[in-house]
Amino acid sequence: MMKIVSYNVNGIRAAIKKGLIDWLTEYPVDIFCVQETKANQEDVDLSLFTALGYHVSWYSAQKKGYSGVAIFSKIKPAKVTFGNGYPLSDFEGRVVRVDLGDLTIVNAYFPSGTSGDERQTYKYQWLNEMHLWLQQLRKERPNIILAGDYNIAYRDIDIHDPKGNKKSSGFLPEEKQWMESFLAAGWVDSFRKINPTTVGAYSWWSQRFPSVRLQNKGWRIDYLCTTDAIADRISDASILPLVKHSDHCPIVLDLK
Repeated sequence: MMKIVSYNVNGIRAAIKKGLIDWLTEYPVDIFCVQETKANQEDVDLSLFTALGYHVSWYSAQKKGYSGVAIFSKIKPAKVTFGNGYPLSDFEGRVVRVDLGDLTIVNAYFPSGTSGDERQTYKYQWLNEMHLWLQQLRKERPNIILAGDYNIAYRDIDIHDPKGNKKSSGFLPEEKQWMESFLAAGWVDSFRKINPTTVGAYSWWSQRFPSVRLQNKGWRIDYLCTTDAIADRISDASILPLVKHSDHCPIVLDLK
């Protein structure tokens, strides 16, 4: 069994200060996909991770303190690919891929559209580019897990207030439609495969109001999706809301 975790840490140095390494020590993870590292590799004491047996594949944004993704894997990757070849996405450090035997892990930090129309427009562009890139990748690597903060809640049960958020970025009709089309094209939302009707399972809570997390007024915007070729290997999928190093929480996939 392989345990894969995806976690938007909202700054890896801050998460380490809040006990991330202690948690990883107690909760053994085979493949740990992190979004929003907000740091260059040289700014982080990576020996904290290598001491736990991890190989590090790190991809930073060109802008300091922004975005960034990393994969920590206890299996040494046969190949690491930084970026998806689209200039703005790669400038922002949004995608890293590792190949582990017949399995490919893609870790992605999808853009947010919350800062205005320009970024929302870019988000749609990025979604389309990413889907094209993944469809090409599938031709040579059919067994893929796409981990990441997708910044989309696509069903009413994925958000605490669907009516109040129908005009909010992350829950817009076009975003939900993209997600439905993506899944229809041969991808499986591992959490919903195991927990098809679970309500109140969220992975992110707004930091603007501290009580929001206590009241569980959240969104499920983090995913571990697999290609349908390996969907039968999904053994379990869960969300860990009590783990608190970030405004997100870790999500888990157990793969046979």
